[in-house]
Amino acid sequence: MRTPHPIPAHHHPRNPYEELAALDDGPPEGFFPDEVRPPPEPGSDQPRGDGPGSDWAPPNHRRGGRRRRGRFAGLPLAAKAVVGLAVLAAFLTLADRWALLYAEHKAADTLKDHLGLAAAPEVEIDGFPFLTQLADDRLDSVRVTVPDVAADRISLAEVSATAKDVRLDADGPTAVRGARIPELQGDVLLSFDDLNRELGSSQVTFTGDGPDRVRARGTLPVAGHDLLLRADARIRRNGDRAVSTQIGGMRLDIGDLATYRPGARASEGLHLTPGAAARLAHETRKAKALLSVPSVVRALGVPDSAVREALRDDGRLATLTGTPRFAHRAVRLNLIDLAAAHPELLERLGLDPALLDALTRLTRPVLTDRLSLGFRLPKPEQGEVRLRDVRVEEDGIRVRLSGTGLAFGR
Repeated sequence: MRTPHPIPAHHHPRNPYEELAALDDGPPEGFFPDEVRPPPEPGSDQPRGDGPGSDWAPPNHRRGGRRRRGRFAGLPLAAKAVVGLAVLAAFLTLADRWALLYAEHKAADTLKDHLGLAAAPEVEIDGFPFLTQLADDRLDSVRVTVPDVAADRISLAEVSATAKDVRLDADGPTAVRGARIPELQGDVLLSFDDLNRELGSSQVTFTGDGPDRVRARGTLPVAGHDLLLRADARIRRNGDRAVSTQIGGMRLDIGDLATYRPGARASEGLHLTPGAAARLAHETRKAKALLSVPSVVRALGVPDSAVREALRDDGRLATLTGTPRFAHRAVRLNLIDLAAAHPELLERLGLDPALLDALTRLTRPVLTDRLSLGFRLPKPEQGEVRLRDVRVEEDGIRVRLSGTGLAFGR
C-alpha cells in the first residue's frame, strides 16, 4: 500500500474558475458600443468611456429610445395646411348636404299639405353649395315630382316640374315659410297603365295610335253580357288648362250576331252583322219571322207578291233570301226600331230583350263619358299654370305645361 505524499503547508488547492478567468484576454476592441461599454474595474486606470474624461452611462432601454414624434410631425407646414383645409371642407360639405336633405324633406311635406296629396312628392334642389343659396334666400333650380294628382275622373300618373330662380321666405333651413316661383316648366303624364287600371271596370285597354289618337279595345258588361268594345279617341288641348277627348268609331259587338253603334243616324243603332244576314238564307224560321213584319218588308224593298210566295214555298224563300240584295238590305235594318213594335221578333233572332233594353240606355254621351280621357289642371291660388302641348306617346298621353308667378306657403 502506497503512502500518499503529504501536502505542503504553504500550498492551496487551485480553483478551476480562476484558471478559466486567467485564460480570458478580455473583449475584442470595439465589441461594445459606446453607450453599453462596461465600466472599468475598481482600481483600474482605464478612463470611463472612449473620450477623455467621459463618464459611462447605463444604456437607455425605453421603447424607441426617444419621445415618439407626432404622426404628421415630419410633414412640411404647407402639407399640414392642405390636410387641415381638406378636413374642414369635408365637414362643411357634410353640413351642407344635411341642410339640403332637411330642406327637401320640409318642402315635400309643405307641398303635400298645401296640395292635399295622399303622399309627399319628391323634391330635388340643385346647385352647390346649398347653404350659400339659402343665405341669399334664392335657389337656382328645384325639381318637383308629384305622383297621382287627382283631376276629374282620373288621376294624373305623374306631374314633373322644374322651377328656376326660386325666391325663399325663410330664416334658415328649419324655418322656410314660403316660396315664390317666377318661372316653371314641366309635363304631365297620363299613363296608359293607370288608365287601364282606373277605368278597368269596363275591362278596356288604351293604346297609342299616332301623335294625337288613342285606341280603346276590350269588353263592356251590359245586362249580363260581355260585349266587345271598339272606340277611337282624338286627344287635343282645350284652352290653356284642359285636355279633351273626341270619341269616335264607338262599336259594341254582340258576338257575331249584331253590332251596336250609339247614335241616331242611319248607320248607327243595332244592326245585324254581314255573317248573320247571310245565315238568314239557311235559317228558314228566322227569315219567315222577318218577312212576316210589313215594316221589315218595306225596308227590304221586297214586293208583297214575292213575300207571299216565299212564305208559302220554302224554295221560293231560299231564292229570295239568298240574293245579295236581300242580305245587304237586312244588314241596314235598325233592330232597335224594330224591337219597339215587335219585341218578340228579336228574341226569335237570338237577341236577349233585356240586352236590347240596356243598349237603348247606353247612348253616345254615356259611352263617351266612360271612355273620356280628358282632365283639367287645378287652378293655383296665385299665378298661372298653362298647358302648352299634348302628345300621345307609347306609354301614355304627355302634356307639356308652364307656370308663372306661382307662390306657396304664407
